[in-house]
Amino acid sequence: MLNNGVKVMNTKISALAETIGKVIVGKDDTVIRLISALLCEGHVLLEDVPGVGKTQLITALSRSIGGKFNRIQLTPDVMPSDIAGFSMLDSKSGDFIYRDGAIMCNFLLADEINRASPKVQSALLEAMEERQVSLDGVTHELPKPFLVMATQNPVETYGTFHLPEAQMDRFFMKLSMGYPSLEEEMKILDRTEKYNPIQNITEAVMSVDDIISMQNDVKNIRVTDAVKEYIVKITSATREDRNTVLGISPRGSIALYKASKAFAYIYDRDYVTPDDVKNTAVSVLSHRIILSPQGKTAFSTPERYVESVLRSCDVPAMK
Repeated sequence: MLNNGVKVMNTKISALAETIGKVIVGKDDTVIRLISALLCEGHVLLEDVPGVGKTQLITALSRSIGGKFNRIQLTPDVMPSDIAGFSMLDSKSGDFIYRDGAIMCNFLLADEINRASPKVQSALLEAMEERQVSLDGVTHELPKPFLVMATQNPVETYGTFHLPEAQMDRFFMKLSMGYPSLEEEMKILDRTEKYNPIQNITEAVMSVDDIISMQNDVKNIRVTDAVKEYIVKITSATREDRNTVLGISPRGSIALYKASKAFAYIYDRDYVTPDDVKNTAVSVLSHRIILSPQGKTAFSTPERYVESVLRSCDVPAMK
């Protein structure tokens, strides 16, 4: 059972979510949102306090899907070449050859991304948007599917670098885990008593070809003009609001459009409803907004501001 008791109808998605659930206890909603980002070829920023399972969630997803997984622990001394790769001289041929960086994979876990220097963070921008790496005048295509899953700790600021707004906007979703309930934490203790829960995933439940096929299926989900207008009204409402300094760009509208289609696919529908839009809006839009001093006083967080915008926009009727 996922998404507050709503059963996932798509069997492949259900199998993937259940496999991840062997590692992650009680975060079904976060798991579904992470899968929806994967179906939209979107990158995810997991922001939460240390020790709640951010890295394990991403590792569980990558182990559940057959594909190449790389993890890089970002620190101030990491170089851009560690991410994007580098060219080196081949002593035999006399030519420069490309050596892969961490980014040449299907799933890249960028752990504690805000500890990397701005120079390293900029090395991710082209790869996240164009799915390619340009080095010494040569363009290297990244494998498909390609997903960057980054984590950051919002509490510590010592030794960290603020992510530029251009990079924040390239993240399809920003998610958080939150603390477990009493019952969930008891289950966590039972699971970790003898071994690492990651060992529960012994084999992948789907291949990268399955993911690519589902990504193509998501593109065929129908969206009516009324729902499209609803999406645009939500995003445009943030642009000329005195509560914001930075509103949602058209890239944010496109992301919300894609996420709504992914949610419809996950719940085995071939059309999008306004509820799909509302269920994804906070995760897709909140990290793209900068509140004004007045907005911070009124709403305190961008998430609450987006919830307020959703309440103020008329919901279209479905025929």
